[in-house]
Amino acid sequence: MEELALLADTAGVQVIGQTSQNLSRIDPATFIGSGKAEEIKLLIEELDINTVIFDDELSPRHQRELEKLFGENVKVLDRSALILDIFAQHARTREGALQVELAQYEYRLPRLTRQWEHLARQAGGAAGRAGTGGAGLRGPGETQLETDRQDIRRRIARLKRELEDVRAHRARHRKQRAREGIPVAALVGYTNAGKSTLLNALTDAGVYVADRLFATLDPTTRRITLPGGREILITDTVGFIQKLPTTLVVAFRATLEEIGEADLLLHVVDVTHPNAQEQAETVEETLAEINVQGQPILVILNKIDLLDSSEIAAIEQEWAQEYGQVVSVSARSGQGLDELAARLETMLASTLSIVEVEIPYARGDLFAEVKRAGTIVYEEHTETGFRLRARVDEQLSALLEPFRSDIDHDAEASVSQEDAP
Repeated sequence: MEELALLADTAGVQVIGQTSQNLSRIDPATFIGSGKAEEIKLLIEELDINTVIFDDELSPRHQRELEKLFGENVKVLDRSALILDIFAQHARTREGALQVELAQYEYRLPRLTRQWEHLARQAGGAAGRAGTGGAGLRGPGETQLETDRQDIRRRIARLKRELEDVRAHRARHRKQRAREGIPVAALVGYTNAGKSTLLNALTDAGVYVADRLFATLDPTTRRITLPGGREILITDTVGFIQKLPTTLVVAFRATLEEIGEADLLLHVVDVTHPNAQEQAETVEETLAEINVQGQPILVILNKIDLLDSSEIAAIEQEWAQEYGQVVSVSARSGQGLDELAARLETMLASTLSIVEVEIPYARGDLFAEVKRAGTIVYEEHTETGFRLRARVDEQLSALLEPFRSDIDHDAEASVSQEDAP
């Protein structure tokens, strides 16, 4: 309920109060019990309330019956409608706007009936008095309803076509990145965990940051250079939340595919939040829902600047037992960012293979590619070219195949100490 209040605040709604009810079963007409519904109606009249928000998703019938009961000037929303409204406010790019518009139309389509039923009732009554019985006749409300449904279905089809174009465009970008051999790390996490602040801290990306839920929706990708010289792309993605509307998950498929294609996932957790564990579980469940699996995951415990130093070690140990790879940072103060960069380098190195090559000086472009996309462990300039021992990915390893050689490892040991992954 606290999170629902935060969502309402983010949407620009002033929260007057809240109430809850334990139910053994959902009421088929009003979702909540009739007594609770009457109680809320009295509060609406007493406090001059114009909006009632339910934490669970309401069926079209529930919404219709509740609005009848509460009065025509009272809007009844559920959590899904509220999140959709927030997304609509915060979508800044054309892609984001398309995704939100599609989700809104798919949410509204089954809820159109209540908007026109008063016209349908008037038409039916007039037909009955005329002695026709109304059989086979369609009143203006029903005609308008069907027209609106067809219009929305056409818009949904158009939006899906446009989003398929966006999806294809993203796929081409991913192929280009793959050809360049630059690994990609995707930031994932619960909304307001600090992903955008972390991206800004690592890359000076200038992404909008606010202490609100879903402050940023549109994915941003930036390139950084790790301490050892390896380049990596960091992608910020939309935050997750409990009960994320299914229509949004479907509409944001093109964006969420960025997560599935990443080489590494950086799960950012607001470790100071009282429900941090529950939020982390929600992120894991959402990743499973969109079929993201198999990538290495580094859990980043954010906002440690709000903790005592004595607390940090214990919390880190607790999370490491549950999630394995863990690092503690403060995206706001910069604490722990050097350790994060070093950990990224180590995790990426573990996914690479060691190659020993001698690249002719005439292929300086290939040498530069190894420096940019790989990690050079040993380097020697000979009369004929660059002799290297390097960690590279599978694609770059194939390019280097014609230049494989055996390196004098005694000489290597005297030059380089960087043989540990």
